[in-house]
Amino acid sequence: MDSQELGQYITETDGFSKPWLLVQLRLKKLEERRAELEPGEYLHQLADIHQDLMKLGEWWKGQEQEVFEP
Repeated sequence: MDSQELGQYITETDGFSKPWLLVQLRLKKLEERRAELEPGEYLHQLADIHQDLMKLGEWWKGQEQEVFEP
């Protein structure tokens, strides 16, 4: 699945309220642009995405079924 398809999926499933999907979209877009970026810039952007992912923490605990099941 490329970033266009993932973006379409997120839109169609109201995934904008699901932050882990937005992180996946950012990762996919970064992967697609990797060849265009300097190694240092790629690592910087990857670290930024990782930091945002870690900020999500464990907010989902106790609501796994509601959050992760369609």
